[in-house]
Amino acid sequence: MALAARPWRLLPVGCSAARGLRLPAGAAGSRGQRIPWRLGASEVMGNSGTCKRSLLFSALSYLGFETYQVISQAVLVHAAAKVFKIEEVLEQADYLYESGETEKLYQLLTQYKESEDAELLWRLARASRDVAQLRGTSEEEKKFLVYEALEYAKRALEKNESSFAAHKWYAICISDVGDYEGIKAKIANAYIIKEHFEKAIELNPKDATSIHLMGIWCYTFAEMPWYQRRIAKVLFATPPSSTYEEALGYFHRAEQVDPNFYSKNLLLLGKTYLKLHNKKLAAFWLTKAKDYPAHTEEDKQIQTEAAQLLTGFSDKN
Repeated sequence: MALAARPWRLLPVGCSAARGLRLPAGAAGSRGQRIPWRLGASEVMGNSGTCKRSLLFSALSYLGFETYQVISQAVLVHAAAKVFKIEEVLEQADYLYESGETEKLYQLLTQYKESEDAELLWRLARASRDVAQLRGTSEEEKKFLVYEALEYAKRALEKNESSFAAHKWYAICISDVGDYEGIKAKIANAYIIKEHFEKAIELNPKDATSIHLMGIWCYTFAEMPWYQRRIAKVLFATPPSSTYEEALGYFHRAEQVDPNFYSKNLLLLGKTYLKLHNKKLAAFWLTKAKDYPAHTEEDKQIQTEAAQLLTGFSDKN
């Protein structure tokens, strides 16, 4: 060890053995020549104690530095292992999500609900919401899960404001909570929801879901009934508003980014064309929605709704 091999390097300046020192010119009895520098016994003992203390302090400092390096390396190894663990969990979560294993996904992610990783937290918000929408979930459980999802999404956003998914799921969860807090709260949150959808699109223009959700926002305010519009006018000097044409633009844009990515986007293209009295294009998109492979509970519901709409305006013809 360097400490044992070269202890002299740890000695402070001035603690060398009693060597001859060159006195400054003009000092008593000297003319600049080298003469022995004799020390009294008390002076030698005094300097010896100082040197011992300095040596001990230097040794402790060296050992402290060695300990610091060991601890730092251990912390880095632990952090790397933690990152690897999170990546592993996210990989499992994405597999379960793609497989439609909603409850298993929720059970996996809730084990890490205290995590500070934004990627894990927004996935947990999504999983909570998905469980809330299952047919077997009671109304009481659904409400709990909806509010729980909002908390996870909020934490995800706090941890990483540059995450497009955190913005997207925060907006979705705020909208869901509005179903329990009344029409005033839902309308009051409208601009906040829009802001986060727009931010999600800005951060990731290739995310078809965020674009689709912006289309839903437009569609919702385009078909808002008159009494809700009156509430909106009370809450805002300029109440939120939109048109079916604007909604249609977002739905088509989402389809261009990722064709056939979501059965609901196909359904809403059909429904929007119905609102615009274009039955030919409405039938085209509703048929695509009806024939879309059902992977989830929502897909099955959309198939049924699309079939009913097709039957409805076919009968009129």
